[in-house]
This record gives sequence, C-alpha cells and structure tokens, in this order.
Amino acid sequence: MRRPARSATQLPAPKVACSAPAAASTRAPRPLFLRGSEQAARLATGLAGLLGVALACTGSLPHAAQAAQSAPVVSAHSTATLITDASTASATAPLHVALRLQLKPGWHTYWLNPGDAGDPASLSVTASGALQGTAQTITWPTPQRIRDASLMSYAYTGDVVLPVTLHLQPGTPDAHGWTTLNAQASWLVCEQSCIPEDGTFTLTLPTGAPLASAQASLFVQAAQHTPVPSPYPVTVSPAGVLHVLAPGLNQQSVGNAWFMPQERGQIAEAAPQALTFDANGLSLRLEPTTGFARNKPLAGILVLQAPDGTERALSVQATPQADTPAPAQTAALGGVPRAIPATAPPANAPQPAPTRPEEQGAASQANPTPDTAAPTGNALAEGGNTTGDLLRFIVLGLLGGLVLNLMPCVFPILAMKALAVARMGQSERKHQKQSAIAYAAGVIAGFTALGALVMALRVGGSATGWGFQFQSTVFVGMITWLLFAMALNLLDVFAFLPPALGNASSRKHGLAHDVLTGLLAVVVASPCTAPFMGVAIAGALAGPPLTGLVVFAALGVGLAAPYVLLAFSPALASHLPRPGAWMDYLRQFLAFPLLGTCVWLLWVATVEGGATTVLLLCSGMVCLAFAAWVYGIAQKRQRHMGHSRSCTALYGVALLGLLGAMALLPALQQQAAQQPGTVQALPSGTEAFSQKRLDALHAAGKPVFVDMTAAWCISCLVNERVALNTDATKAAMARYGVTVLRGDWTRRDPAITAFLHAHGRDGVPFYLFVPAQGDAVVLPQILTQGLVLRTITPIP
Repeated sequence: MRRPARSATQLPAPKVACSAPAAASTRAPRPLFLRGSEQAARLATGLAGLLGVALACTGSLPHAAQAAQSAPVVSAHSTATLITDASTASATAPLHVALRLQLKPGWHTYWLNPGDAGDPASLSVTASGALQGTAQTITWPTPQRIRDASLMSYAYTGDVVLPVTLHLQPGTPDAHGWTTLNAQASWLVCEQSCIPEDGTFTLTLPTGAPLASAQASLFVQAAQHTPVPSPYPVTVSPAGVLHVLAPGLNQQSVGNAWFMPQERGQIAEAAPQALTFDANGLSLRLEPTTGFARNKPLAGILVLQAPDGTERALSVQATPQADTPAPAQTAALGGVPRAIPATAPPANAPQPAPTRPEEQGAASQANPTPDTAAPTGNALAEGGNTTGDLLRFIVLGLLGGLVLNLMPCVFPILAMKALAVARMGQSERKHQKQSAIAYAAGVIAGFTALGALVMALRVGGSATGWGFQFQSTVFVGMITWLLFAMALNLLDVFAFLPPALGNASSRKHGLAHDVLTGLLAVVVASPCTAPFMGVAIAGALAGPPLTGLVVFAALGVGLAAPYVLLAFSPALASHLPRPGAWMDYLRQFLAFPLLGTCVWLLWVATVEGGATTVLLLCSGMVCLAFAAWVYGIAQKRQRHMGHSRSCTALYGVALLGLLGAMALLPALQQQAAQQPGTVQALPSGTEAFSQKRLDALHAAGKPVFVDMTAAWCISCLVNERVALNTDATKAAMARYGVTVLRGDWTRRDPAITAFLHAHGRDGVPFYLFVPAQGDAVVLPQILTQGLVLRTITPIP
C-alpha cells in the first residue's frame, strides 16, 4: 500500500442499445468483501445483460425479481457495475443504488477515511425521465484494517458494495414510464502501487410498484456490515482517551476493540490503542495528532470484538470532555485475532433492519450469514467454494507444484527424468512423450489420492493435515528404505528390472515405471509445504470434495509440468548437453542427494520413535544393500551368460535380504508405539507452544511469535537456520520482549492441528506474530531475517 503511483486507461462502458434494464447473472450472491469470480463472472454478466436488453426491447420482461445491473466497466484490477435493489423505480419508496466493485485478489479500495494513504471512492447518481432525483452520499460499510509496515489503511477487499439512497420525484410526463439512472464514479485500487479508476454507468428502469431485484440481497448484506448507532454514551478527552459508558462491556464480553475515525488526520492510525476497563465501561487510549480537534466531537466507527471473535461495529459521535486521568487499568486486552467459524452476533447486539419489505423478502431467500471471521485472511472464511476462489486456489496449486520441483527430495527425480530425455534420440521422440504423460499421470493421481485420503480422514473425525503420513515412524522408515534403494540403483548396484528382463540389452523402461516414478515424486514431496501451497491446500480441504480434488490435481500438474514441457519441446531438449560418459557420472552423483535425504529421514525417525529406531532402520538398510548387491550380480550374469540355475539362486538370496528388511517393520511399529519420541531441545528464549500460554502472554500485553514446525518439514528447517535461530533475530526478540512459542508437529498433536485449522492452514510451516496490541500478522512460508525483524519491530 503506497500513495498513487500511476494511472490506468479505463475501458469505456459498453452502450446498451435499448432503454431497458441491463441484466446480471442470476447466480446466488456471495457475502460482502469476498473475492469475486473474475472472468467467469464477467462472461455471465455480459451474456445476461444481452438477454435482458433483448427481453426489454420486445416488452417481454416477466413480472418477477429482475436483475438491475449496468454494463460493467472492466480493468485489469476490478470489475465495476451500478446496481439497484429494485427492478422498478417508484416515487413512493426510496431507491437504493450502489457501486459494486469486484476486486481481484490482493487489491483493495478505500473507506471514507482511507487512513495513512489512499483516497475514498465517490459515486454520484442522477435520475431523469419519468422520475428524477440525485444522490451522492455513500452509506459506508465497516472497513477492514490493513497494516503495511508503519502505515494503517481502512479499506475493502473482494466484492464491495457502496450504496447511496435515491429519493425520486415525478419528472418528465412523456417519458413513457422509464427512468434512466446516470452515474459517475471514481475509486482507487491498490496493491503494491495505487491506480485511480473511474467509470460512467447508465441503467434504465421501468416505473411501477417497488419490486425487489436480483441484487436486493447484496444491499441486505451491505446493511448487515454497516455500523449501527451506538446505544452507549461515548466521550473523548483532550488527551485522546475514548471512553464508552456501558457497565456491561467488560473483560467477559469484550476481548478486543479498535476505533477508526471518520476524518483522517485526527489520530495516529497505526498506533496501538490500549484497551482498559473500569466499573463504568471501557476506554481506548488513542494517540492524537496535530490535527486532532480537542473541543469538537470525534466521529467514527468503534468495533467491539467478543472473546469468541464476533464483532459489533458501532457508529459513534464521541462528545469532548475535560481532560481527566485515565480510568484505573484492570486489564489490557488485545484479543488474539484468529479465524473462527461464522457465529451469530451477541443477543444484545443491535441489528440493522432492512428499510423495505422487498429487502426483507430477499434476505429471507438469500439467508446471508454475517461475516464474523477475524481479519486474519482465513481462506476458509473467505468463500473458498466460489468460482473465483476456486480459480485462485488452482493457480496457487500450479505455482506450488512448480516450486516443489526445487525441493531437495524431488529435484533428483526431475534431474533423472531430464537425463532420460537427453539420452533419447530423435527416433525415440514418441517414447519421450509417452513417458512424460505416464509420469504426469502418476503425479496427478498421487496428489489426488493423497488429497482424497486427507479429506476422507477429516470426514471420519480424524484431525489430520497435509504431511500427516510423515507423523508415522513406520512410513518414514519405509520411505527411507525406498530412497536408499533408489540411490543404489543410481550407483549401478542393480537395475529396476524384473528377472525376466534381466538379459535385456536396453535400459528402456516401461510406462509403468514412469507412473511409479510420478507416485514416488508425490510421496517424497508431501512433507513440504512450498510457497503458494498453504492457501491452496487449505482452500481445497475447506471446500466441497470435488473442488478440493481439482485443486490437488492442479498441484500435480504443477509438479509434473517441467518434465512434460521438456519432453514435448524439442527446442528445450536440444539445449541439453549431448549424450556421453558424463551422463553416467551425473546419474551416479544424483545418488548422493538421495543418501543425504535418507540421513535426514533417519533423524526424523529418531525424533519420532527414539534412538532404537535408528538401529532398526540401519539394519534394514544393510539388508536392502545386500539384497540389491546380490540382485545386481544376478542381473549381470543373466545379461552376459543367459539365465541359469545360479541366477535363480541369486535372485532367491536377494529376495531373502528384502524379506529380512520387511521383517523389521513390526518391531519398528512396536518401538514407535512404546516411545514418545525425542523431545527436541528448544533454543534459548523459546517456549513450547500451548493455546493457554499464548492467551496468557497476550492478556499480559506481551508480543508473541508463534512458530509451527516439524522435523520432516524441510522449509521449516531452512527458515529456522536462516531467519529464526540467528543471533540477530534472537537479539531483536529479546530487545522487544517477544516470546517465541514453537509448536512441534513432528508427531500428531491435536492442539497444534486445531490451531492450524483455526487459522486456515493444514500444514507447516506456519508463522504468526501477535503484537501486544492490534491484529495478528501471518508471515509467509519462506522467511528471511529482514522480514522477521521488520515484523516484530514495534511501530514508533
């Protein structure tokens, strides 16, 4: 969020050829401030608009709830339309008109007081024809607070509705019963930079008795997000202490509160607002600026957040009073913001009532749920099953799958496939493509099956998340052995060929081998949560099963894409070095990253099952190495001298070595069940995570940094090494009094699983910074030392 940097040329609004209401999509409306459906919504709007115009021109509009929406003004960052709550215009009842902005993910627009940067939206509507009137005063919904470093903005994201109320009077008698709305709007959209946009809208309505439109429910939802007048007296002192006279507002009913002034320049927007209680109510200590009017009322929105996360937004007009000492502090609470399921507001919370009977009917049909999720950006509370969110999760899944190719476990597999392409000649181009398709099928099937398993376990009541299989010592041990066998294969100890093909001179493998390689890539990649994956997986697990499987399939497409692109693109393949002896040496070199992964997995198994686990796993590796060595000898004999009884005997001995390793699995399972695992030593200044400890520290007004990690999470270990356990970070944590709570998810921990789910995550790493006052900040999955230091540094 920064001040406007450049402007964008807007596309002109499409002209409606006939004076008729422009129709909108009739799909079910979504909650306010949620991300829109992007291209699908634009296409549906355009087609529905053409249909509405055709019906209007032929006079065949049915007498039912019709869409009342103008042609859209589309830019690269938003889709803007003019909508009304009624499909007719009447002089007997006010007409509610609104600017609807469907913003792309990551973009926002501003409230009446934009905060430290930005400009508010404006809307001017003029009616002419059978009825006439003007309106330009927006009824502003409650905005979100968006913090960017030391700046604070008040803004809206997703699907935004900004209504005005138009009072109509009789106009031109010969207008044939039509009323035309002409509107001019401007707004500012921001991500990293801010871009001013504007649009001109036209909407024609027939005159008649009030009839609710298809957009009426959007106005009802906007009303539910609009602050209601405060039922409590509110005063403000010259020192900036906002006091609410309400004995019922105490520590049991209010967990957090914040004030947003209606005019900018009154207070330091980003400064902490200390919350205190006394016998008469609560107080917020604001930080006045030089523009603070000490002898004038202070207007704005006071948001009261209950301990369960439910929010009430009150419109207040604080009366100035003489400066008095601040009330005795009984508790300084901030309320740790966390994503929670939508719940009903408190019984004593005033509810905005629709002003028209038609709106009440639309509300009962739509049955909207108040948006009570805390402002932490929880993907589960943001409509993860809408078309727009599904497209976003698919894109994030594709990007996350691409990044997985760079993980230490997966990269050797991709390199092996690239070597296979380089080894093939042009005559084998067909086999290249078939191999790539088979590998992609294995990857996509693996991701989809793993996602389906997680969802099935969730339905069955198991508290599982992404990477849950690595919480099993037996699974970790089996993957260790599998990677060890792959390393022996790369070192030419043996070949992955059945005895019947042992005398084959060609090393070309079948398509089943490619499918299994794809499945293996998914298995070794599953403990990692790469950038972009966290939100995609959370959205997949939160939505309907079918859409969730689509997102998991997108992860597979991203993981398989590099090899498929390499196999299908002769131009890329031609840039690979020419086949030669170097390929054999590189192939053997790739065994060592896999052996390193085996060492890491041995450490993970030790953490989960204790020291005896290492003895069992290493014994199994010795058996596997013996089996692979004997199997390789048998293959070489068969290749040079043909099949014989000695080859059969060698194959039998190799099988005994494999069975010897498998015989250790029951003992490994028993050891894992008996041992609680090794407790990892925490760095100095770090405590073990518990929700009770987090709540106690926050209630005491202390900042907290929550680190959710696991021994099998490579990204977690890298972040700890480069960003969290460094001397500079530890010194900053100590200097600013930040307590680090580390949750170890190496083995199953229902408390950590619940905490992750509450914040819209289903895997690690997950990092949350909870300041002493204000909203919690969710950090990205890949950390840098500078990012951590900037996050924990208090705002001056």
